[in-house]
Amino acid sequence: MVIYKILIFIHIFSAILGMGPGFILTRIAKSAKTMTELRQAYGIRRDLHFFVMIGGTLLLVTGLLMGALNPSLFQMGWYLTSLILFFIGLAMGPLVLSRKSKPIKELLESYKEEKIPEEYYRLSKELFRYENVENAIFLVIIVLMILKPF
Repeated sequence: MVIYKILIFIHIFSAILGMGPGFILTRIAKSAKTMTELRQAYGIRRDLHFFVMIGGTLLLVTGLLMGALNPSLFQMGWYLTSLILFFIGLAMGPLVLSRKSKPIKELLESYKEEKIPEEYYRLSKELFRYENVENAIFLVIIVLMILKPF
């Protein structure tokens, strides 16, 4: 069971490494007042997203390995629900968030003035709505992992 304890440690550490930065990504861009600040904010978001990807991958791998070592987890409602929600959150990246962020990235590359255009606010409002949904999904997963209610 030493391996199982190591997996739990890596799993918890990965949650901090991956989920922590993910929860603040939206907040970083909201504070920008100029296009220069906005471009810098999206650069920071991109850099932090690296940790989200590594942490998320480790979460999935360690979670599934713990299930393989302890197959009774696959009969626990909280574990199965967490896995389903994790896959939904994971799928949101390429299916929703990538699609919603593409016009913003294009705007950041092409827009030459310093004042942030109104189009950005419209686009970012929609993107941030989906990011907040994803954050809510991950919060539910964290609650399920802690409380194990069913």
